[in-house]
Amino acid sequence: MNLREALARARHILSDGNFEDADLEGEVLLRHVLGVGRAELFVGLDLDLSPEKAAGLRQVLERRLGGEPLAYITGHREFYGLDFLVDPRVLIPRPETELLVEKALGLAGRRTINTIADIGTGCGAIAVSLAVNLPGAVIYAADVSAPALEVAAANCRKHGVADRVTLLLGDLLEPLPTPVDLIIANLPYVRETELIPGGPLRFEPEVALHGGSDGLDRIGELCRHGSERLSPGGCLLLEIGQGQSGAVTSLLRREFPSGEVAVECDLAGIERVVGLCLTPAHT
Repeated sequence: MNLREALARARHILSDGNFEDADLEGEVLLRHVLGVGRAELFVGLDLDLSPEKAAGLRQVLERRLGGEPLAYITGHREFYGLDFLVDPRVLIPRPETELLVEKALGLAGRRTINTIADIGTGCGAIAVSLAVNLPGAVIYAADVSAPALEVAAANCRKHGVADRVTLLLGDLLEPLPTPVDLIIANLPYVRETELIPGGPLRFEPEVALHGGSDGLDRIGELCRHGSERLSPGGCLLLEIGQGQSGAVTSLLRREFPSGEVAVECDLAGIERVVGLCLTPAHT
């Protein structure tokens, strides 16, 4: 079997398994097994696939058919134009979370933001993306999971920002050494009823998903203690789930009555990010 035939077979198997992006995923899995880039694959489509590589392809296809996320199989996920290392110790970064980074960069262009805290950093996608795009900022990246911080550290080294991102082990805002100008957080917001045993999220760490009965346990706790770690005139950006904007904006307006609260939609039109900015006089 040559590579052309192997590619067609991988795509066919995934298509039969009702994978929406079967063509792309088949290609990605074959390239992963071969350890080659896209151009190299398509230039060499007439080359033979060795028995060892054929066995490897069968194995990764079986894993994918079993529901394991593509990012865990390949060990990589693209986020905000950067390649991140991922594995089951961390949540897989989602495209909609890029909106958090966009909003943070927008704020940095309009306000003085010298210090940033990424709370619940996971693989470090948000913190690293901000460090790459804001080279003058001091960034803290906190997580309650020590294994997750190991992945974040690897990604900081990979993108050359290990000297500017300080990794902190601890719960929510507790490990921050000082107030910051911007708190940004993609905390667990999945409702308990949505975490179905054997469901599509079963491969990812529950600690990064479980938000309690209404999905807002961790977000609510951060909001209630945010004033302790926000600088005067500081800002807060939170990713939320569908249908949660009303509860979160009400909580923020109660905790920060003089703050400005705004909601932003993602590309699907879902209210995805809630932002708060304080006036310097707020205490």
